[in-house]
Amino acid sequence: MDFKQIQELIRLINKSNIGELTIEEKGFKVTIKQKQDNIQQVVAAPMYAPAAPAAQAPTAPAAASPATTAPGGNGDKPKSADAVPSNLITIKSPMIGTFYRRPSPDKPLFVEVGDEINPGKVVCIIEAMKLFNEIESEIKGKVVKILVDDASPVEYDQPLFLVEPA
Repeated sequence: MDFKQIQELIRLINKSNIGELTIEEKGFKVTIKQKQDNIQQVVAAPMYAPAAPAAQAPTAPAAASPATTAPGGNGDKPKSADAVPSNLITIKSPMIGTFYRRPSPDKPLFVEVGDEINPGKVVCIIEAMKLFNEIESEIKGKVVKILVDDASPVEYDQPLFLVEPA
């Protein structure tokens, strides 16, 4: 890992809500920490590239957020097509990266519509800068809808799954 890669990691950490990142390679270890409280994290093992270092990433938020409002609207009421039923919880992306529904191309999907999930169940992987971060569920429930296509880019806080709580 060279100096430019470390600088880019620092920039990524500063722009995200990742509290701490530790990378260990042959005879080399770097830890980047932010001064933040109440950070929840998931230790992610590399899945696609065995030589990639492990990373720590925050888990997806468990609280439902307001639905997207209609463009040009007053912001009081969402369009009915965009409205998330009040009983559903949205699992959102904790980072910018590429969304993957399976641990590797030849493995089965982590979750499908109708699957029951529990806290700690890996629901997807988000790749960011060659690091493969497992995203775990924080809630118990049934997957109602998958909002992102496999191998698609995702933004921070982008909804990934709709879950009906159990």
